[in-house]
Amino acid sequence: MAWVIVLLVAVAIMAGMIWLGKLPRRAWELAGAALFLGIAGYAWQGQPSLAGSPKEPVEKLSMFDEDLAKQRDEMGGNFGDARAWLVLADAQSRQGKFATAATALSKGLETYPEDTDLWVALGNALVGHSNGLLTPASQFAYQKAATLTPDHPAPPFFLGLALATSGQLQQARAIWGELLERSPPEAEWREDLTTRLARIDALIAQQSGAPAPGMPGSVPPAADPAQPVDSQP
Repeated sequence: MAWVIVLLVAVAIMAGMIWLGKLPRRAWELAGAALFLGIAGYAWQGQPSLAGSPKEPVEKLSMFDEDLAKQRDEMGGNFGDARAWLVLADAQSRQGKFATAATALSKGLETYPEDTDLWVALGNALVGHSNGLLTPASQFAYQKAATLTPDHPAPPFFLGLALATSGQLQQARAIWGELLERSPPEAEWREDLTTRLARIDALIAQQSGAPAPGMPGSVPPAADPAQPVDSQP
């Protein structure tokens, strides 16, 4: 029965090409041969009875971190006129649609090309789209944001985070260390940043085979022999 339907569809297509598409008479044989060649190929290799094998999407819902989104909000203030684009992008990212979020942010940047928060959010969306890896496009977005507002804490924070998740710990440590030095004592993100730096130091020490600073087994720096040793308690 299925093959009868296939043949009827083929005949209908051929008739449509002849009467509706005004197919020239000399091309009828060629068109018919192409149709039946396709049918023969399907009969040879087609397996409609096989079960489906759906693949998981490349982008994961877990890549969107609500705590990090809140931290971005705290660093960015009230966002100005670009807030609607950020809300839209966050809604897409929560569903794992990071490519759609990046597209929305790119549209927003067409209207607000100097908005630092939009550039940071674009970098975050691109990192989410690449499963947490820093790409040239996301790095450009972070660097653009830092160029627009050098004192803004969000660009170096999220660039450092992307570097850390990409395995570039030394680079992340350098960027976060500089950010901590220039962050005001009352900044809400200082405690979180300090914790993250301690984790990075521990990972770097683990990779080098040395104990992390302050951990058991760490050796304090030796005294300079040129300096007198103070024997006073």
